[in-house]
Amino acid sequence: MSLAEYAHKRDFKKTAEPGAVRAKAKGSRFVIQKHAASRLHYDFRLEIDGVLKSWAVPKGMPFTKGEKRLAVHVEDHPVSYIDFEGSIPKGQYGGGTVMVWDRGTFSTDVASPLKELERGKLHFTLDGKKLHGEWYLVQLRGSTQWLLIKGSEDLKPVSKKSDDTSALSGKTMVQLGRNGSVWESKPRDPINSFKARLQAKVAKAPAIKIKAAKAAKTPPVKFIEPMKAHLASTPPTGDGWSYEIKFDGFRALAFKHGDNVRLLSRNEKDFNEKFPEIVTALAGLKVDEAVIDGEIVALDHQGISSFQLLQAYEKGEQRPAIHFYVFDLLRLNGKDLRGLTLIERKSLLEGLIRKKNGFIRYSASLGDDAPSLLKHVKKLGLEGLIGKRNDSTYESGRRSDAWIKLKLHNEQEFVIGGFTDPEGSRDHFGALLLGIHEKKKLKFCGKVGTGFDRKLLKSLGARFDALAQAECPFSNLPEKSTGRFGGGITAGEMKRCHWIKPAMVAQIRFSEWTRDEKLRQPVFLGLREDKAAREVVREKKG
Repeated sequence: MSLAEYAHKRDFKKTAEPGAVRAKAKGSRFVIQKHAASRLHYDFRLEIDGVLKSWAVPKGMPFTKGEKRLAVHVEDHPVSYIDFEGSIPKGQYGGGTVMVWDRGTFSTDVASPLKELERGKLHFTLDGKKLHGEWYLVQLRGSTQWLLIKGSEDLKPVSKKSDDTSALSGKTMVQLGRNGSVWESKPRDPINSFKARLQAKVAKAPAIKIKAAKAAKTPPVKFIEPMKAHLASTPPTGDGWSYEIKFDGFRALAFKHGDNVRLLSRNEKDFNEKFPEIVTALAGLKVDEAVIDGEIVALDHQGISSFQLLQAYEKGEQRPAIHFYVFDLLRLNGKDLRGLTLIERKSLLEGLIRKKNGFIRYSASLGDDAPSLLKHVKKLGLEGLIGKRNDSTYESGRRSDAWIKLKLHNEQEFVIGGFTDPEGSRDHFGALLLGIHEKKKLKFCGKVGTGFDRKLLKSLGARFDALAQAECPFSNLPEKSTGRFGGGITAGEMKRCHWIKPAMVAQIRFSEWTRDEKLRQPVFLGLREDKAAREVVREKKG
């Protein structure tokens, strides 16, 4: 590992930084340096084979199990940098105050941490003054960007006082800025400067201040229709886009007005009773009035959102970790923010959710490299990405081209219009008859008979009894042909079908649409109580 890039950026006749000398002894120390440069971030460094392998972490270390933070791999630093803190003049390379935020030792369960890093992943345990526990570093393929992921169990966040106290000197950032070492260094070369600006482009937002307005003076907002995303087959070309994780849960909007909180689905169903912990957490936000957009998810043991697990939580069958991942801010203290850009709204939202909360989590941008991100989220087993234009306003109720969905699996909602008789040892029903709306008519598009257990069969059967009707709700039944892969219903088969009012919505995963517009290999994932049946149409990739 060469220190050439480190040396190239600095003039050691002027700078007080340590020289580019490789250490002979091979230790296993770590340091996290809080760096108030053009934008506050944390530099995470591991002592490996005589140098400090280094990452810039814009949002700081993750504390909650499964939480992910973007980490940008930067040049190696000399081991002697591990004790450096001081102040750099503005206009110089890295201008700002540097604090030794935490330091200690780290351990891994592999013989060669360097080889693991070269493979793009490292699991390690930190034993520092402030941090103790397990983390992972995972590289996004073909990129200098990594994800820093909290492993093991949740770690209690450090206090505000501890966050502003050096683990080396006990000084605050202000004190270090006044009294710390001052140096000058070479200006950045144009290429590296341009790269740095690109890396910071998504995260950097102009300072926005909203004057406080007492909630009592502002009438409560009853409801705001959420903005929707188009399904896309490929990422758009050009700059100006950023990407977030696509969660597999319930879309929800939180309306806070004084001490009152309403958590509503995208079709105005009340979620307060279903998710009281999230409501309590929202009530604790230090703001008089706000409207927040996000997604309620259930996380599995790997920290991946699971719609089926969320269904099990609703039924009281399991108790997975439930969280409200928030990604947009529509109102704040009486001000409508929908006319601001995405970057501005997310900047305000991040400030509002700054203090860690076990039930509310900020959904940060993962950057602008969609191809690399898609490869990585596929490897992790995630559903996909949501792409958003950085300059986009919030278009309530619209499915705008400024937001796109990039899915790794074929999955969407379908209306249940009937069911078939059970066969063999199965009770209650055999398969569900599914449809989507096309020109205001319900069009049959397939049957699903997998994804059910006995308990689910019984509960769904009871609900179907209450919705029973004699008339077939599908406009295209019976069919003349069952299609290439089957899945159709002929006039003879309709005699064995039972029809219900098309009011229930199912989440279905499937392999593909056939040429005669039927579902191939569908699997039932659960019911969607957060979406009205009349809104269900076929999602087509644009």
